[in-house]
Amino acid sequence: METAQRRTEILHLLYDSAEPITGTELAHQFNVSRQVIVQDIALLRAAGEQVLATPQGYLLPRSETRALVQAVIACSHTRTQMGDELGIVVDLGGKVRDVVVEHPIYGEMRANLMIASRRDLSLFLRQVEETQAQPLSALTDGLHLHTVEAPSTTIMQEIRDALDNAGFLVC
Repeated sequence: METAQRRTEILHLLYDSAEPITGTELAHQFNVSRQVIVQDIALLRAAGEQVLATPQGYLLPRSETRALVQAVIACSHTRTQMGDELGIVVDLGGKVRDVVVEHPIYGEMRANLMIASRRDLSLFLRQVEETQAQPLSALTDGLHLHTVEAPSTTIMQEIRDALDNAGFLVC
């Protein structure tokens, strides 16, 4: 299969999928290395495709049929409290789209999380544990921002209140 054709097929798979697809899954499907897939994704992005890389895999952003409330929430906690913080959001029906820190040299650093369920959270925490990678918030002594989505302003307020009650919210 030609590389251009493979990239087109990758886009079709991502478009048709309701769930993220890992680089490893794509590599198996196209009988190439995971690194080839990473390069394909980079070239697709360079061509203007908005492929998101999340801990669960690659996905294309979708337009939601229902209106979602979105807010940027400032939080602070230790590494061991990360699961508790993210769990509050998803347990109340929210989705953690990303994490953002302000680095003194590099400026804003953002990573897509797309954590919308306990399953997503479990996979993310397992990946953190297996890789022993430091979260971005380690660069800022625990201070970070999350873009959070919720189905209503009421639920968004419940999320804020629960994060505040847990001591994670930075006012």
